Amino acid sequence: MAKRFSKGLLFVAIVLALLGTATWQTWNWWLTTTAPLVSNSAQANAKPINLRVAPGTSAQEIGQDLKALGLIRSDKAWSLWTRWTTFQDAKGGFQAGTYQLSKTQSLSEIADTIWAGKVTQLGFTIPEGWSINEMAQYFEQQGFFTAKDFLAAADRVSSAQYPWLPVASPMPEFSKLEGYLFPDTYQIASPVQPDAVIRQMLDRFEQVALPIYQQQPDKTLTLAQWVNLASIVEKEAVVPEERTRIAGVFTNRLEKGMPLASDPTVEYAFGIKQTPDRPLLYREVETPHPYNTYINPGLPPAAIASPGKASLEATLNPENTDYLYFVARYDGTHVFSRTLTEHQAAQTAIHDQRDAEKSSSQ
Repeated sequence: MAKRFSKGLLFVAIVLALLGTATWQTWNWWLTTTAPLVSNSAQANAKPINLRVAPGTSAQEIGQDLKALGLIRSDKAWSLWTRWTTFQDAKGGFQAGTYQLSKTQSLSEIADTIWAGKVTQLGFTIPEGWSINEMAQYFEQQGFFTAKDFLAAADRVSSAQYPWLPVASPMPEFSKLEGYLFPDTYQIASPVQPDAVIRQMLDRFEQVALPIYQQQPDKTLTLAQWVNLASIVEKEAVVPEERTRIAGVFTNRLEKGMPLASDPTVEYAFGIKQTPDRPLLYREVETPHPYNTYINPGLPPAAIASPGKASLEATLNPENTDYLYFVARYDGTHVFSRTLTEHQAAQTAIHDQRDAEKSSSQ
């Protein structure tokens, strides 16, 4: 009996030893394949990697994408983790969106991030003076969504959502939101939707711009006229210190019933982008169009761009001046004149200077 018992104990011991070895090997494999790909000493130099998870992407496909990006070592380890997590949380699941991940994270940390839907906050910046079409092209170039989708989303905004907005566009080819998508730097959760971007920008106008107008005791301009004129000031003013003076010139011309004669309104009307080497042509300036302020007195039908806070404020507080004209130099500044004769002389001098500089550079 003693010998049989000893043999039995020996067999059990061998089995336990084999099981222990297998368990240790499995555990060691798990730790190795799920550990961060970059050591702690290299974490400072590890660059973030963006992973986009489209709606409906399976766990297996996510694992394949992670391995292709070099974020995990093993598809098998990923599969085991997802099965275990699904068993523990049957109602949960991987969330669509864009994630900023790193090789300094372990497999479980990466998986937890995607399971919890901790999406990356994406940033975008809209400069002052951009039109809604320029914004649409920018978002398409950034890969957020198509320009067409952005413009369609802008058309869906109703005055019920924002009662202070104009009811409709004065001309079908131009957006009713022109001028009201406030230029600023924004953060938004991924995946980015055009409707969400537009709401965010309109909300910022409501928070920043609208109070500036509402706090004015004497409102000589309606909200639409204010944004309209400020958009022209924004496009004309390059040097900040000239902003209120330009606003003063336009205010004087409006009071006298003179055409504003603003180049940016013609550019907006005909989709032209003038440069020092390609100024507006006389035939363009003389072509009839509701937005052509060389022909039509007063303001154009609506804004031509999104004005920033400084231009909005300058339009409500224009410089008290007797200037009626200004012409752009080629350094961003302008020559201001009181009479048409002075203005024409300034134009000639600037054109002559430009021609001389071009001749000397050849």
